[in-house]
Amino acid sequence: MFTIYIYVLDTLADWELGHVTSELNSGRFFKKDAPQFAIKTVSFSKEPITTMGGLTITPDCLVDEMVVSEKNMLLLPGANTWHEPQHTAILKKASELLAANGTVAAICGATTALASFGLLNNRPHTSNGAGFLEMMVPDYQGQDFYIDEPAVADNNLITASSTGGLLWAKLIIEHLSVFQADTLDFWYQYFNTGAAEVFFALMQSLPANN
Repeated sequence: MFTIYIYVLDTLADWELGHVTSELNSGRFFKKDAPQFAIKTVSFSKEPITTMGGLTITPDCLVDEMVVSEKNMLLLPGANTWHEPQHTAILKKASELLAANGTVAAICGATTALASFGLLNNRPHTSNGAGFLEMMVPDYQGQDFYIDEPAVADNNLITASSTGGLLWAKLIIEHLSVFQADTLDFWYQYFNTGAAEVFFALMQSLPANN
């Protein structure tokens, strides 16, 4: 059993987490021998946060209650409030997690937070287009490692642009090995294209007991 932590903060971009959290929570397309894990929301306080869509989320645990382990994962969503100082604690924890070979997955504004902490200086990554990180983070030094793609996986670091949520989810699910490979491919194709024949292929790829 391992834990997937989801950092929650005011103005969290609801849609960026939608694909990955719905699949990980429901398990509807999981393979038979999928690893078991717990999902916990985490923040700098136990006070409820309000997402960009107006939803209220009460965190399950505090940053200092997180367990740093190579098995655990941290998801960092986009938000307009990443520049606020109270988020330094989760960036320190992200650094510790990466150093322990745990996994960190960041999207949109969360990539600027990682860049400001120096965590993107020496690893392949992406964000909201070429020049975005330079604009948002004056001391950003990772230009040589920037890849202009919707989402990029570099072992235990997975980053994405604001429009890369679907591919980001695919890379996270692939990293966790909870889908069969063909199921994951059909899942991604279906939500990317909406093609009916791909939906039927997706359903036919599932284990018999699903």
